[in-house]
Parts: sequence; structure tokens; C-alpha cells
Amino acid sequence: MSRINELIRKLCPNGVEYKKVWQITTWDKKYNSVDKYMQPKIIKYNYLLANQLNEIIVDNGDVFILETGINNTKKYTNEDLAGDNLCNGKIIAIPWGGTPNVKYYNGKFVTGDNRIAVSNDINVLNTKFLYYIFENKMNEIADFYRGSGIKHPEMKKVLNLDIPVPPIKVQEEIVRILDKFGELEVELEAELEARKSQYEFWRENVFSSNDNLVKLDDICNITAGGTPSKTHSEYWEDGTIKWLSSTVCENKKGISEVTNYITELGLSKSSAKLLKPGTTLIAMVGATIGKVAYLDYEACTNQNVAGLYPKNINELDTSYLYHACRNLYSTFLDYANGKFSMASLGYIKNLEIPLPDINEQRRIAKLLDKFDTLINDISDGLPAEIELRREQYEYYRNKLLSFEELSVSE
Repeated sequence: MSRINELIRKLCPNGVEYKKVWQITTWDKKYNSVDKYMQPKIIKYNYLLANQLNEIIVDNGDVFILETGINNTKKYTNEDLAGDNLCNGKIIAIPWGGTPNVKYYNGKFVTGDNRIAVSNDINVLNTKFLYYIFENKMNEIADFYRGSGIKHPEMKKVLNLDIPVPPIKVQEEIVRILDKFGELEVELEAELEARKSQYEFWRENVFSSNDNLVKLDDICNITAGGTPSKTHSEYWEDGTIKWLSSTVCENKKGISEVTNYITELGLSKSSAKLLKPGTTLIAMVGATIGKVAYLDYEACTNQNVAGLYPKNINELDTSYLYHACRNLYSTFLDYANGKFSMASLGYIKNLEIPLPDINEQRRIAKLLDKFDTLINDISDGLPAEIELRREQYEYYRNKLLSFEELSVSE
């Protein structure tokens, strides 16, 4: 950070000028309720509807598809398919409708229904600097979105935002620093995706053997949970027994959040059952069908969750059971076939997994546990590292973009 501090001391030691967004940018269309002097000119961009964008997606295209939503998947088309809708340049964009966000792009693109801005003078305002300013002010900009159903931004408020405009060299150095943070996060996310692929590869290979296949019912005690009646407050009020719904099944070994708590009376007056630590949970219904979780503590579940625990822990390792059930996820998806479905306990009991000797199970479980921690653990894995980088990025972004305003007398 020494260079940016040096530049600020040299170029703007007494603060920087603040300007309205409309004074230093040009946008894509004339906006209702915006005074004419705020938009002396526009740069028109043709926008396409979401279904039109989907129709022109191609592999190996060189024209970026600028969608409106928050989506990390990059899509491209080519110049022939873009036709008269082809755009080019350094721009920022916010969506006309939907979830507030800001994007930056430099190059050839086609756009969805975005509101697009360019710098009036790149010697005064760096476009990427403007992107970081908008990103840092996104909570404020989100408040400008109004309407029932799909919300739209009040563009007069957007154009009237006050933003700092330090000397261009200062802007460029800030962009360089924040870009570096972004590169580090991208590298970590790429590593996370690579580790996920490795995990899938190893798990599928480990459980691909058809040797010694056994039914889950032969080696596990399998039960479903229950829900105490909501009409009896004494079943829930001041409860201390953890009670979990199917949403805790996220195909990762830990459980992110306890759904609710029930009382001893609620447990005894319902079909809920207290499950041991080491129990594997399988969601049996809807969008979560087939997803698994692993209990680290005693808890109950609702009726949409199956709990599996070895009949003999000297013959079946609990962690191995979890990973073997995790590998059955695709089987459940085939069963559901894209529809809202519910798996019965009978269906689960008849599913099969390979059963090597206990020492081999423990070796496999240890290997897959390492992968699970690396790709899922929010306190000790790559997700934790990514979250830490994001927090650092947001801290330094806010710090770098906070300037004393130059007094009028100066």
C-alpha cells in the first residue's frame, strides 16, 4: 500500500473533488424523471431478452454475453450471431430489473436489459475505478430499486450519486490493487473447483466396484423422524433437543445450522427419534432428495429425513457409510427424474453399497474426509480461505475508496 499512500500525499494531500455520476458519465438511454441537463447525450446499446441471449450462445465464441443476473458462468457468442446487437468498449452495467449488482466489461459484447454507462473522459475517470465505486456503494444503490414484483432502479438517484474523483494516477493504482485481490480470489475459486472434481473422481472410483455389494438394510438401522404437533407449544417452547429438517442435507459432512429445538415432551409425543452422533442423514423429498449429511451430535429429524446407523460399527465405519451414501446421490436424481418426488424407507433400504473390510473402509473414509473438509469446511477449508479473502477485499476496497472531500475554498 506504500505506493498509493505516496501518490495520495503527492497528488491530493488535502482531499479529492466529489462529483455527481451524471457529470462524468454517459448512459445508454434517456431516463424518465431525469432532467435534460443531466443527460446531454446518450450512447445507445441494443439489448436482448434472456431467451434471445440463450439462443445465440456458442462454444469458443469471442463476444461476451452481458446478462443482468449475478452469474459467475461466462457465456459467449460470435459476431455473426450478434449482428446489429454487437457492442464494444469499456463499460459498467447495472440491471434494469431484478437483483441489484454491477458489472464491468472491456471488449466486444451483447447485452441483456442492463443500464450501461461509460466514462466521459478516461483521463478524468477510469471506468474500472467507477465499477469499484459502484460495487462499494451497492447497498446504497440497491435502495434505489423500487416497485412490486421485479424492481427497477430510480435512475435519477443513481445519476445523482456523489463519488470521489481523485487524480487519474491514484484511480489507476487503486484499480491495480483491487484487481490483484480479485485475481487471488479467482485462483482460489479455480483451485476449489479442481479439488471438487478430484473429490468426485476419487469417490466415484472408490465406490465403482461391484464386489461384495450389500443392501443398506442388511448393515444399517434405518429410520425416519417426525414432527411434534405445532398446536402444542409445550412440544417446542424452550426446547433443548436439536431437531433437523431435510434442508440440513447439503452433500457435505457437517451441518451448517440447527433447524429448530423440541422439548422432551415433544420427543415422547411424536414419532421423532433421538439419533446418535455418527448417523448419516438422507433427505427423502423434493429438491433435497438424496442429499446427505453427517451428525456430529445427538439430534432428531423430521419425517422427510432417513437416519442410517451401522448395526455393527466393527463391520461398518460411520464415515465410510456417509461417503457411500453420498455417492448414491445420482441414483436418487434418476429416481426423481426431475420431478417432485419422495423416496420411501423401503426404497432406501434396498439400495446397495460395496463393503470392503473395516480397515479399507477407514482408509477410504480418511481420504474422502480430507477432500470433504477442503472443499466444504467454512472454518478450515478452501471456502474459509475464500471467505477470508473476500472480507479482506471488502475492507481494503472501502478503505481505498474513502477520501476526504476537497473543501470548496481549495
